[in-house]
Amino acid sequence: MNIFNYITIVTTLLLCLLILVQTRGASLGAGLGGGGEVNTVRRGSDKTLHQITVALVLVFALSLVFGIIS
Repeated sequence: MNIFNYITIVTTLLLCLLILVQTRGASLGAGLGGGGEVNTVRRGSDKTLHQITVALVLVFALSLVFGIIS
């Protein structure tokens, strides 16, 4: 196994954790798309978690691409 495989595994676990931590609404229905909110603004820690998630998705995608190439 090369380093890209390890990066992929670690980012997969972190992404699962970050996605589960983020909340979209107060109930289970909101998590399944039933929330009535149309316009939402991310603030504070919610915005930071979102930005970290986006960065990890980029690292995950790049590690997959470089893992395939190498």
